[in-house]
Amino acid sequence: MLSYITINVDPVLFHLGPFPVRWYGLMYAVGIAVALWVTLPVAERHGLSRDAIYAVFWIVTIAGLIGGRLYYVAQNDPLSYLRAPNRILALWEGGMAFYGAVFLGVPVAFVAARRYGIPFLPLLDIAALFAPLGQTIGRVGNIVNGDVVGYPSTLPWATAYANPHAFARPLCVPSVPCVAFQPAAAYELLFSAGLFALLWSLRDRPWASGLHFMLYLALYSAGQLILFAWRDNVYVLGPLKQAQVTALVVLVVLVPLTYWLARRKDQTLIARDAVAAPSAPDSVAG
Repeated sequence: MLSYITINVDPVLFHLGPFPVRWYGLMYAVGIAVALWVTLPVAERHGLSRDAIYAVFWIVTIAGLIGGRLYYVAQNDPLSYLRAPNRILALWEGGMAFYGAVFLGVPVAFVAARRYGIPFLPLLDIAALFAPLGQTIGRVGNIVNGDVVGYPSTLPWATAYANPHAFARPLCVPSVPCVAFQPAAAYELLFSAGLFALLWSLRDRPWASGLHFMLYLALYSAGQLILFAWRDNVYVLGPLKQAQVTALVVLVVLVPLTYWLARRKDQTLIARDAVAAPSAPDSVAG
């Protein structure tokens, strides 16, 4: 007899009148709150004021959520969403593409940082800690939802869904043979947790501003190349899925950006050394 894990949790936690409160939205809200609580002291140690961080946080978070949702819609049958436009921003259904959050969130962060007088690159380095921690907690909502699954599997940790409100199909119910799937959301959760732990251990390294964020994007993109091998998503370019194509593009773009940031620090250090070095005494004519 095959063994697997059955998940029979209703994605709707409870109702507030006619409005459902879903595990998905709740866990991402908790993830955002915990990530802010953990990273705010780090931001203050790097000279970023608490009031300015709060002001930028709300703007960038909203932009990230909108960008993540729109990018998900764009790469998942956009015509079906255009036929029902009320579903485009239905975040409670699940379905977010992280790269969309980056593509919209970063330029909005740049504008907001200029508006509130916050240095932009150190702000990105704080985001490199904020994002993987928020993702780690938020993935619990994906696991309950059943909206991020892999291919059918016979592994003992494969997951089957029994609740009728779950997104995964077919459901494991008496009238339908059980189909268990690779727990892709759990893999993403474990990867995000490991990524956060690594970046947290490096948080005080005296690197050039922005390099922590470059490292985060590089490792995240490398992870997507691997993790999407188990995700049940359509192929868009040969053996590659959309997230893998995007990850490759991001990795290519990161090479010159990382080099520029590293050289930028080198030039800064050279300039500082030149200022600090004592001038040689003028020679005296005999």
